[in-house]
Amino acid sequence: MNLETKSELPQLYRHHVFACNTQRPPTHPHGSCGASGAQALWDRMGKAVEAQGLNDIGLTMAGCLGFCNSGPLMVVYPDGVWYRATTPEDVEEIVNSHLKRGKRVERLVMVLKRS
Repeated sequence: MNLETKSELPQLYRHHVFACNTQRPPTHPHGSCGASGAQALWDRMGKAVEAQGLNDIGLTMAGCLGFCNSGPLMVVYPDGVWYRATTPEDVEEIVNSHLKRGKRVERLVMVLKRS
């Protein structure tokens, strides 16, 4: 299979979630999503996606997404929606609303402002 052009790439996922799991020491000045409990949240998300049979959702653990003190962070593509989920209930709401039904969870959307 020739994968040289974009049109030939298969679309594997309806949504692809990139979730930061960077772990820095607790005293690091930038903080980290890992130090904010990201691993347990992303584990929960993976189980929720699997339990609901959402086979068209990709979940990829990512390195730093660049807004370390705001974590735990994730971004959903192709929508380009950034979320800050801090509780298991937040994760369940994102899965049920955005990933399953295509409706953003506005209260968890992280608005990125350019300076």
